[in-house]
Amino acid sequence: MTADSPIAEPEPELARRTRSERLLAFLANFQRVVVVSHVNPDPDSLSSMVGIKALVESCQPGKPVILTADGMIARSENRAMVELIPVPLVPVETVDTGPETAVVMVDTQPYTGRRYSEAATPQVVIDHHETGGVLSGVLFSDIRTHLGATSTMVTGYLIEQRVVVTPQLATALLYGIESETTGYPREASSLDDGALIWLFPRADKDLLAQIRNPKLPQSHFATFQNALTNAFLYDDLVVSWCATVTQPDIIAEIADFFIRFDKVNWSLAAGVFESQLKFSLRAGLLGGRAGETLNTVINGLGSAGGHDRRAGGAIVLPDPRPETVETLLTTIRRRLLDQLHIDEQQGRRLLNGCAMIPPP
Repeated sequence: MTADSPIAEPEPELARRTRSERLLAFLANFQRVVVVSHVNPDPDSLSSMVGIKALVESCQPGKPVILTADGMIARSENRAMVELIPVPLVPVETVDTGPETAVVMVDTQPYTGRRYSEAATPQVVIDHHETGGVLSGVLFSDIRTHLGATSTMVTGYLIEQRVVVTPQLATALLYGIESETTGYPREASSLDDGALIWLFPRADKDLLAQIRNPKLPQSHFATFQNALTNAFLYDDLVVSWCATVTQPDIIAEIADFFIRFDKVNWSLAAGVFESQLKFSLRAGLLGGRAGETLNTVINGLGSAGGHDRRAGGAIVLPDPRPETVETLLTTIRRRLLDQLHIDEQQGRRLLNGCAMIPPP
C-alpha cells in the first residue's frame, strides 16, 4: 500500500479464502447477529435470512441470530412460507443494536428506498440487485448482480461450509430462488440453476406444494377484478390501476399477470397502500432494463429500482385526495410512454364491460 492509498490491499491469505470463510471471520468479532432485509420481505429475502441463521448457528455455535421483519408479510405464499418453514421473525423496530451486534442486510442495500428506516448502517450487505446502494460504512459486502437470487449466494455459503441443510431449509431456499427466477425469459445464471439442482432432492416436496398453493382471501379477487376493469393498452404497454389495496405485494402479482398478454412487452401496475402510490413494472424481453427505466420515470417524485425485467417503486402521497393520485398517475404514465417512445394517443381500454349473469 502506498502512503496516500486510502484502502489497503487484502492479505494474500485472506484473499484466498472463500466468501463464506471471510464472512464468518468477520462475524466472529461480534457477540450476536441481527439479520435485516427490505420492507415487506419476499421469499428470496426470507429464505436468505433463514440460511444466514443456519450458517452462523452451525459454524459459531451459541451465537444468537435474530431475524427481523420490516413492514408486513403480505402475499399469501409468503405468509404460508413464514408459518410452515417456520421463519422466526421479530419486528425490526423492536431490536436494539449495539457495538457487539453485527447487522447483516440481505436482498437489498442501504439507501435504495426499499426500507422504512435507514437509521442503522449494516456491517454486512449480501445482495444480487442491480440498483446499487450507499455502501459507506459497510465493512463486508457480497454483491453479485449476475445472479438471479440472494438465496443462491446463501446456498453457496452453506455448501462451502458443509452445513447440514434440513428439508425445511432446503425448501425455503429452493422456493426463494424459484420465486425470483420465475417467468420467461428467466433472469437466472448457471449458479442459480446449480443451486436449484442441489436443493431439490433435499427439499420437502409436500411442504413446497403447500407454500406454492395457499388459500386466497376475497380481496385478492376483488383487486384482480378492479385491475382488469381499469387496464389500458398503449401499443405494447399495458397500464393497470389496482386502486387501494389491502397488501402491497398484489400490485406485483398484477404486473406479472398482465405481462403474459401476447400483445405486450411491458406491464405497469399501480395502486395505493398506506399513503403511498406503489408501482410494479415488468419487461417481457431481456435487455428491458426495467429497474433503470422505472427509476428514471419516478425520479424526483419517489424511489424505484430492480432488475432487467422486474422493478418496483413508490411515491409518498402528499395528501390522499383522488385528484392528487390521478395527477401523479398521469405524470408517471406520460413519463413511461416517453421512455418507451409510445404515442399516448394510441391508448385504449383493454377490455369492454361484461354483462352481469345470474348466479349459477
